[in-house]
Amino acid sequence: MRLSAEQLGWTAQGRRLLDNVSLDVEPGETFGLVGPNGSGKTTLLRMLAGLRRPHSGAVLVDGRAMSAMRQRDIARCIALVEQHADTTDRVTARQVVALGRTPFLSPLRPWSSQDEAVVSRALDDVDMRHMADRLWHTLSGGERQRVHIARALAQQPQVLLLDEPTNHLDIRHQLSILRLVRQLPITVVIALHDLNQAMDCDRVGVMEAGRLIDMGPPGQVLTAERLHHTFGVHADLVDDPLDGSRIMRFRTVV
Repeated sequence: MRLSAEQLGWTAQGRRLLDNVSLDVEPGETFGLVGPNGSGKTTLLRMLAGLRRPHSGAVLVDGRAMSAMRQRDIARCIALVEQHADTTDRVTARQVVALGRTPFLSPLRPWSSQDEAVVSRALDDVDMRHMADRLWHTLSGGERQRVHIARALAQQPQVLLLDEPTNHLDIRHQLSILRLVRQLPITVVIALHDLNQAMDCDRVGVMEAGRLIDMGPPGQVLTAERLHHTFGVHADLVDDPLDGSRIMRFRTVV
């Protein structure tokens, strides 16, 4: 499924949070969003998910204006994992993941064994099935994050949007989640702080002050000059001794 943004704009309290942002994410592509805090990544993801309507411009899903789609129809094809999503309800991890099936349920299509199987598979994918019956408030931050990712997977989306999904995760689960995302046969847009993780994306876009200032293959976009200008760091590209891939070594700008 192709996801497009056409000249998106958003202003809040006189501040331009998104400024004329346009991009096309191709079917099956993994597109990384990088940029400093406050650069507009979260605002853009929420618009692409249909949770916030742009003040100007449009979001298109396979060429169809999202503004003309019902929220249920959007939820049947697009899932978002936000940075901070919490609940005060006394619910179990399995019940949170089961919420991902909500767009597909109706009086004529009640909960079924198929839904149960989808939820169990999603819990397996994020290594949380053994904690499925744990209450939400007993889970750590990293465990909650994995449950939210499982909830999104349970939607069986054609487009998966993730806002810094490795926050709170230990290194083992960071790597396993990113590996899982890369293997999914769907369109993915993922906001990342770790620029080395962004190197594994098909393309990356660099956000700065609400604008998408660069876009393309990671090796062409995440140059030493770009990292110096946008992130205020010096970076050396070196070869990983294990597999020969290019990785970054950072030094702060003095």
